[in-house]
Amino acid sequence: MATDTLKGGTTGAGGAAAVRRLLLDNGALTALIVLVIAMSALSGDFLTTDNLLNVGVQAAVTAILAFGVTFVIVSAGIDLSVGSVAALSATVLAWSATSRGVPVVLAVVLALATGIVCGLVNGFLIAYGKLPPFIATLAMLSVGRGLSLVISEGSPIAFPDSVSHLGDTLGGWLPVPVLVMVVMGLIAAFVLGRTYIGRSMYAIGGNEEAARLSGLRVKKQKLAIYALSGVFAAAAGIVLAARLSSAQPQAADGYELDAIAAVVIGGASLAGGTGKASGTLIGALILAVLRNGLNLLSVSAFWQQVVIGVVIALAVLLDTVRRKAGATPTHSPGGKGRQTATYALAAVVTVAIVGATSFLHGGSSSSANPKVGLSLSTLNNPFFVQIRSGAQAEAKKRGVDLTVTDAQNDASQQANQLQNFTSSGLGAIIVNPVDSDAAGPSVRAADKAKIPVIAVDRGVNKADVNALVASDNVAGGELAAKTVAEKLGGNGRIVILQGQAGTSAARERAEGFAKGLKAYPGIQVVAQQPADFDRTKGLDVMSNLLQAHPDVQGVIAANDEMALGAIKALGTKAGKSVQVVGFDGTPDGLKAVEQGTLYASVAQQPSQLGRIAVDNALRALDGKDVPATVKVPVKVVTKENVAGFHG
Repeated sequence: MATDTLKGGTTGAGGAAAVRRLLLDNGALTALIVLVIAMSALSGDFLTTDNLLNVGVQAAVTAILAFGVTFVIVSAGIDLSVGSVAALSATVLAWSATSRGVPVVLAVVLALATGIVCGLVNGFLIAYGKLPPFIATLAMLSVGRGLSLVISEGSPIAFPDSVSHLGDTLGGWLPVPVLVMVVMGLIAAFVLGRTYIGRSMYAIGGNEEAARLSGLRVKKQKLAIYALSGVFAAAAGIVLAARLSSAQPQAADGYELDAIAAVVIGGASLAGGTGKASGTLIGALILAVLRNGLNLLSVSAFWQQVVIGVVIALAVLLDTVRRKAGATPTHSPGGKGRQTATYALAAVVTVAIVGATSFLHGGSSSSANPKVGLSLSTLNNPFFVQIRSGAQAEAKKRGVDLTVTDAQNDASQQANQLQNFTSSGLGAIIVNPVDSDAAGPSVRAADKAKIPVIAVDRGVNKADVNALVASDNVAGGELAAKTVAEKLGGNGRIVILQGQAGTSAARERAEGFAKGLKAYPGIQVVAQQPADFDRTKGLDVMSNLLQAHPDVQGVIAANDEMALGAIKALGTKAGKSVQVVGFDGTPDGLKAVEQGTLYASVAQQPSQLGRIAVDNALRALDGKDVPATVKVPVKVVTKENVAGFHG
């Protein structure tokens, strides 16, 4: 049992020891208070009602997932599958309600049942199959994501309107996701603190063998624990899909790591036996405050990942220090009154300090330069890096404060970034959607706030944008198909490397490829496989396809990165016996065209897209008319004309 006093605590140092113990016992709460104060001091946009509600909304999905993971970690397990289970459950709901005509209430039950089944499978493999939790849930991560893609055929499915209200607000200001988060948190706290299964979790996590010898049916309890995790994952998936108005097969990718991080930051031990729902909520809020505040401060998304990683490491170190110092365990049956008093004191201190900080920002002067936000689908792709470069060059030329964010191909993360832009009062927003449907609700919120929105490269569905600056992906796909077909003389065997399943760019380019090839019946597509717009995956997928189709004569890739991977796999065949056509006109792609290994690239002039987007954003901000659509022409670049091309 932990002692109530720290070693070396004398009467004279009693106050210091008490403060030290308070900080050690409530490390996550202390960190949250410090973060809120720091963000309030650094950004005058942080401490607004709209932005604080944004923080709550952005924490909701992670928190709900993390509540379920808390059950597992308290019992000394791990669940890596919750993100995939969330996506699968949402996909089942949307598919059954829209494609199969199942009543919405029954579809919701099916979604929750999907979560339970996935959890039971995890529990069975762990309890009866004797698989390590890491391996069992890692397998479910892959199975769940794969089934989500199979059911949805790689495309988002519109969510039923009656369920989409979960992503709305009550009374026009209170977000429903926050209410759901609170309700699920109360349920988690009740299960942990007031039920037999909750006490079993602590017993199993503390000493599984002792729990078994004392008569606890450990195997059956593990089934129930992982089933509970599955239910919470399903609920999180429903809330996430409601926010995006669509079930995304790639939704919640990587969220299992955020959920585990929230639990650990909240004070739970990966060794098991400790943890509580309130700590998990604080952990989720810390992650949300970090991302929100760093966005408002225009910190690079790459550095944000570094900061979050450091915070997780510090949380684990703090847990180690707390244990060595003999601090009170995170789960302490007799400490509820003291815990309530601590939270109340923390709230008073935070309000007082933040109030003083907000007073300092009360007269903050706004910048003379117009402020524009640019949310890109990803910066892990040279094409979008070029869009950013073009936008930054135009912004610098025009005296614009440009804030750039990276959604990392996560529609939910982009929704958070767009909400942050809206609440921080930017003059205009430029968005390159991860998915056209998923961006709709956030853009509608910006429209409601009278903020001009310019879409770049991809449009936004079910929302009004002032202009769409884009090249035509479908037309570009047709050009790519025509180029490779004519190079092969209208006859030959080709493979197609598709983009990331579920993204609009992948769908539109694939549609263009299919349309273009209809005019060439002599061209046979022997294989089509996704390589996720990634060079390494392009290399791997092409290497595999060559084993089955060594006589392939042509390759169409949905971007230059995959095309360059395919060229690496083809070796000396590239540009000689096998003709490869890419898409985007990136610097590396154009260099390969010049060298002759890449026959052609359908270039979109991404730098020009960025420049034109900023120009139209400023025109809309000044109240000037902007064309609804600005088409930047695509161009087939080959060795003959590459020298004169400038993207």
